[in-house]
Amino acid sequence: MSRSLPLAGLAGAACLIGATLALAPAPAKAEEVGCVSTTFKLIGPNNKICIDSFRDPKVDGVVCHVSRAKTGGLKGAVGLAEDTSDASIACRQVGPITIREKLKEGEDVFRESRSWLFKRLQVVRFYDEPNNTLVYLTYSDELVDGSPKNAISTVPIMPWPEK
Repeated sequence: MSRSLPLAGLAGAACLIGATLALAPAPAKAEEVGCVSTTFKLIGPNNKICIDSFRDPKVDGVVCHVSRAKTGGLKGAVGLAEDTSDASIACRQVGPITIREKLKEGEDVFRESRSWLFKRLQVVRFYDEPNNTLVYLTYSDELVDGSPKNAISTVPIMPWPEK
């Protein structure tokens, strides 16, 4: 069942989300690795699947790659398209792992807007202490209805060989 908020409620919720995001620590900056076209669009860019990489801002030695759909066409070209909630993630140890500061459970490490205002793709981190493993979860949330689509990647914290 879908819920709807009155227009004033949406404006207030948008202000609350904006204030919350402004106070949140800055998540990682992503670098585009590449994109492939999935659908030809006569006007505007094609629909694509794009891959970005980013490093965990609090954990040295971990790199994550996120793939997600990008809507093309005229709406996509001007930034008004709402991208789907589909995403995939793979995180790997690429060097000695150093945790630089205390980790918070479910802390944002990457965030990207998926529509003009109300939808975001997020990657959050958990630390599975009994198994000495970092767990990265990607999902989309929306102001009114989120999506159950999600993916995880785990990084066991292992000794790194000295060169």
